[in-house]
Amino acid sequence: MGAEEARLFAREGAKVAIGDVLEEDGRRVEAEINESGDDCLFLRLDVTSEANWQDAIAATVSRFGALHILVNNAGIGGVGGLVEDTPVEDWELVMDINAKGVFLGTKAAIPEMQAAGGGSIINISSQLGIVATDNTSPMYHASKGAVRILTKSTAIQFAPDGIRANSVHPGPVNTAMTERRARRP
Repeated sequence: MGAEEARLFAREGAKVAIGDVLEEDGRRVEAEINESGDDCLFLRLDVTSEANWQDAIAATVSRFGALHILVNNAGIGGVGGLVEDTPVEDWELVMDINAKGVFLGTKAAIPEMQAAGGGSIINISSQLGIVATDNTSPMYHASKGAVRILTKSTAIQFAPDGIRANSVHPGPVNTAMTERRARRP
């Protein structure tokens, strides 16, 4: 989803910075966008690292002059199963990437958006952050529910600064990640 979101923003005239731990994939999207005549910067970003977020936001502002839009898209699914069978390490990993990553990105972006006179934060959640099912990961549900409520809180707190925060709650999306998951036994 993130690659297509970056392409869409670039086609609409935005200067785009993309961050990912998957450097090869990120560099490929960066090259594709730049070759089309648009402006894209790839940054290696571990969304669970506050220092990485601060560096990524600083590099984005240095390259493009300001930050107006942040899309928090990083996420993993986790393994389905019962709560009592879920290892704490798996819970922490999913919560760190899906929820903490959104928090840290939002936290790092807000001062730059305030300096720019406003902005828009778009957090990718999931339908599964609103409703639960019995055959998917309880930690995924919890992490995406956290994204939804964090987004609402951010919207209320920073509306006076001209910063909007919205969450998007898609259903199943055909991506490389979901295709890999579908092939698992």
